[in-house]
Order: sequence, then C-alpha cells, then structure tokens
Amino acid sequence: MLKVIQDDHQSQPTASSCLNEKEHNGKLSLSLHGNKINFTSLGCPRNLVDSEVMLGILLKAGYEVAELPEADFLVLNTCGFLEASRKESLDTVGELLTLKKPSAKLIVTGCMVQTHSSDLKDAYPKIDYLLGSGDLEGILTAVQSTAPGETITTARSYLESGEVPRRLSTPKHFAYLKIAEGCRKRCAYCVIPTIKGPLRSKSQEQVLKEFNLLLNQGVFEVVLIAQDLGDYGKDQGSKSISALISLLKEMLKIEKPFWLRLLYLYPDEITDELIALMKSDPRICPYLDMPIQHINNTILKSMRRATSGEQIKNVITQLRTEIPTVSIRTSLIVGFPGETEEQFEELALFLKEFPLDNVGIFKFSREPGSHAFDLPNQVDEDVKESRYHRLMQIQKKVVKKTLKKKIGTTIQVIVEGYHPETNLLMIGRHQGQCPDIDGQVIINDGRKVKSFGQLYDLEVTDVADYDLIGRVL
Repeated sequence: MLKVIQDDHQSQPTASSCLNEKEHNGKLSLSLHGNKINFTSLGCPRNLVDSEVMLGILLKAGYEVAELPEADFLVLNTCGFLEASRKESLDTVGELLTLKKPSAKLIVTGCMVQTHSSDLKDAYPKIDYLLGSGDLEGILTAVQSTAPGETITTARSYLESGEVPRRLSTPKHFAYLKIAEGCRKRCAYCVIPTIKGPLRSKSQEQVLKEFNLLLNQGVFEVVLIAQDLGDYGKDQGSKSISALISLLKEMLKIEKPFWLRLLYLYPDEITDELIALMKSDPRICPYLDMPIQHINNTILKSMRRATSGEQIKNVITQLRTEIPTVSIRTSLIVGFPGETEEQFEELALFLKEFPLDNVGIFKFSREPGSHAFDLPNQVDEDVKESRYHRLMQIQKKVVKKTLKKKIGTTIQVIVEGYHPETNLLMIGRHQGQCPDIDGQVIINDGRKVKSFGQLYDLEVTDVADYDLIGRVL
C-alpha cells in the first residue's frame, strides 16, 4: 500500500492514490520481523518518485505491500518545505504510531528528516529509524535494522541512475519523470536550496532511458518534474533552456502516442523556441505551470525574482496568442514582507485582467533560513488571511467564467476511472488538467467507455466549481 498525500510546493494540492499488489522479484533474505510494508508519501511529486524508488527496492527484495493494520513496516516520506508541511508530517507520524500494530516498525524519511530530525525525535522518540532525503537506497538497511537508528548523510536529494528499481504508484496510464533535483535560484522566501541542495540534472541518456521504460510499461502521460525544468542541464554547462529543448526534441523522435506535460517553468524561460516546439507536436500538452508569485515590480524585486510584472504579462499574452488552447497554472503569494494594500490590489486586478486557468494561492510563510525571514515590515497574519480569501474569491469567479466558455464544445479526455463517491459517474482529464493538482472532468454518461486509461471525445454540458461535466460521445 502506498498512500500519497501531495502538498505541492507550487500549488498545494491534496490527493490520494493507492498501490496494492504483490510481487516477488529476485527474493533476498527477509527480516524475521515480517515482510509486509506500507508507504505514506507527503509533499510534491518529486517526493512521490522517491517513494516509488524505495517501494521498488523493497519489492525486489521480496517484501509485500499491505494495508496499514497488517503492515510489519510503515515508511513515511515527509515534507519539510513550510511550517504547515512540517506540522502535517509530525501529525502523520503520530497518526501512524497510533494506528500501527504494536510489533510494526516505523521508518521516517524525506525532507523533514534531513532538516528537522531533532524535532521528529523530540516529538516521537518511538520512531524506529530515520533516513535522510538523499539516502533512499538505504531503505532496505533501515527496514532490516534490528535496533533503532538513523542514516542521515550530507546528500540532500536523490536522483535515480542506472538500474535502480522503481514501482509506480500512480494509475497505469500516467507517471512522473524526475529529470533534476535541487535548485540554483535564490528566491527570498524559499529554503528549497537548503533542503534539497544545489541543482543536479540527470544525463539526457538516463532521462530518455527512463522515458522509454515508462512508455514500454504502457504509460501514456509522462509528467516531467524538477524544481525548475528550465534549469535542467545548467549544472552541466548548458546555457538558457537549450538542454531542455534538446531533451524534448529527442523525446518527440519516439514514434509512439503519448502526452508529455511540463511542470514548473519560470516566465523568463518561456522562450520563442519552446513555444514553437510546443506548437509543433500535439503530444506536448498545451499546458504550463509557470510560478510567478506576484505582479508588482517592487515586491518581485524584493522576492529576488528574475522577471518584472510587464515581462510576465507579455509572456502570458504571447502564449495566449500563439497557443490559444494553452492552460496556464501559477502560484501567488500574499502578505510578503512590505506588501501594501495598493500592491495587493495590483495583484487582484492582474488576476481579473489576465485570467489564468489554475492558481495556487499561498499566505507568506516566514521560514527560518530564508532571506525574507529577516525582512522589515512583516505583514500581520490577519491581513494575510484576508488577502488570501479575497484573492481566492476572485480566482473562483475567473475559473467559473473560463470554464463556462467550454460548454457545448467537444474535447478529448483520458478517462481515468469511476468517481470516488459513486460508480454512476466517471472521471477524466483533458490536456489542460494536470493529475492531482487541477480540476477534472466529471462524466455523467460514460456508456461508450470500454476501458479506463484511454482517450475519448467528450461533449461538455456543464461546470461544477473547478470541474467540467460532460458525456462521452
């Protein structure tokens, strides 16, 4: 069992998915403690990929996945990005310790272990093993350890290389492909470089190898992830986004049907060449997650962002002009130190004048170790709360207006399965909807659906909050 609770750094989604299979692949000696494992993965998709690697290592060693009450070993992959993320991680440790059987061992790994292991140990001394976020290949040692312990080295992030096993926990038709870890930017509000370390990119050869492996496994939609896709290869001497462009071109040479989705490209990295490439092949989803955080130039400069408000608006305009079907997701921060009411109103007006398809809105979190932690004119929490709700209301109206324009149109959707609340409905997504973090398509007439994970034409008949409603043709 692998339970996923995603809390993405850019968009803060919440979702759950489960893997419940049994496979023995090259059995090795097992702990006398038992061999049933259960995973919980918190945080972003990059964390999920790490959890899938650990799961693959244990399955290859002969362990079996199980529901939580039956598990002999519980593995929790934590997030330590924000104070709220760390609280969720601590709360989840407490929940797992309460729910597990007395003989079961709890192994805690991930970002919070790397940066706040003392908090975990102080709050929950009954944790059996702590594993650093860059030490994932030690999961077998952690599980088989006969005494409490820890392995926390200076490696702050993990990148697959070679033939490391990985077991997907997502539905069979989509998967995440991590192409880099760490970050070379120094945004004032962010501690990712401290948590995850400097940028490290996989070789193009390694990425293509993993990409082909996913396609050969039957994966249709591959979501490329990194802290910043545009920086891919820059640690290896690449300039601009040339390494990413080269990688995408090599992927597109593969003569198979697939969807390729790009997560996290900053406005200054949306170049003419990238837009032209996206237009050239419909297999690249007309979708971009472009974190902008604010639109006021003074705030952007204080945030240590590379683009101005005018440049952001120009990029959005160009995308809308050249790729009319493009869906744009972004993230915004309210209550950054020094943000005035006038600067907030500028951000609110921007949302109305430049409607975006999906927006994750955050209240500024004062993170120790970040440049913004010590900035003057910190904004009161009640002001942050008010601005958050005001911006959310604006975005809700924007989305409703945008989605209503689709009523009566025909779109192509990948039908993913039955609705979690009833088998009378199905759910799916179109190219403008990313798994787990965006809205979805609710199918109220799926009589023509023969199998899940396949593409179907659908007529949009209505909208419900952030979701479309329709019938399969």
